[in-house]
Amino acid sequence: MNTPASATVSATQNLPAPTRERPPADVVGPWAWARNNLFATWWSTAITLVLIYAILRASLGFVEWAVVNAIWTVPQGASGPDTSSCRAIKGIGACWAVIGEKYRFILFGRFPFDEQWRPAICVALFIGLYIVSAMRRFWRKELVLIWVVVLAAIGVLMWGGVFGMPYVGQDVWGGLPITLILSTFGLAFAFPIAVLVALGRRSTKLPAVKLLCVLYVELIRGVPLISLLFMASVMFPLFMPDGVNFDKLLRAQVAFILFAAAYLAEVVRAGLQALPKGQMEAGDALGLSYWQKTGMIILPQALRLVIPPLVNTFIAFFKDTSLVLIIGIFDVLTTGKIAVSEPTWQGFSTEVYLFLAVIYFAFCFAMSRYSSGLEREFSRSRGR
Repeated sequence: MNTPASATVSATQNLPAPTRERPPADVVGPWAWARNNLFATWWSTAITLVLIYAILRASLGFVEWAVVNAIWTVPQGASGPDTSSCRAIKGIGACWAVIGEKYRFILFGRFPFDEQWRPAICVALFIGLYIVSAMRRFWRKELVLIWVVVLAAIGVLMWGGVFGMPYVGQDVWGGLPITLILSTFGLAFAFPIAVLVALGRRSTKLPAVKLLCVLYVELIRGVPLISLLFMASVMFPLFMPDGVNFDKLLRAQVAFILFAAAYLAEVVRAGLQALPKGQMEAGDALGLSYWQKTGMIILPQALRLVIPPLVNTFIAFFKDTSLVLIIGIFDVLTTGKIAVSEPTWQGFSTEVYLFLAVIYFAFCFAMSRYSSGLEREFSRSRGR
């Protein structure tokens, strides 16, 4: 006699779920990974042990220098800070007192001491703007308005002259705000220019535009950034009419934008060339215009493909802002150098450069981690 199908299904549902056994520890997990990657052979084990010893030795030495034997404050004498205790342990312990004494000059340069709350707020606004821009839920048209409002507020705070704030000229700006201004404005304006140049360089119907884009990219990439900054600071004013002169910071910003746009254009062009021709043909089949196809189909896919080189370029140009020293603009690296040029603090540049390295690393590492998150998110969306 045959069993009804419903009874068979019910009996199957009542069966206990099979238990899943965890794989053994020697197959998966940290111990298995270490055995397969660090201790697979005798020479791999030897190299691993040597590296572990070297890392532990260096780490313990650094902790002893930076924490155990370090001096955090120095007494104030009649003629200024008394650094005799720091000089007595030089080479044995760090003198972090130089950071406590000079951090405001390193971060804000020659900005008036009583008004340094203004550039401090500007730094916070920049960081907040980066965080908001990184959240995908804010990727709407309103984000442009947020950028305009925040950048306008930063300009008001830095210049002053309104709301009871005294005017502060750009000649005394310096430190971290200068680094953030040059990198943020530079990359924000360079990126759309780079997209247009990349599209123009791949154009087949506008040979004159293509030629101009090729000449621009090859010319800018063929010279160092220092030469562009020198031209903008020294040579450009010579060609201007009498009485017409642009601010030095503005000229440096324009040079930085043009230089960054040329490099970013090649990164974007690589993403455009990686897309199959069928993507454009699909847009043609839908009856879309060139700009509709480019904005809705081509660019979103191309930019996803080149996230790593784009972020790498962003990081490189964030650090290249230190080159503005040659035209007399004091970024955060330059103010750090000046801070240890005083006779009182000469010889303690290591502590200052470590402090600056932490600042640069924090911004660059944040960009790197964010790009990694974007890559994973876009990879999951493509997998679905």
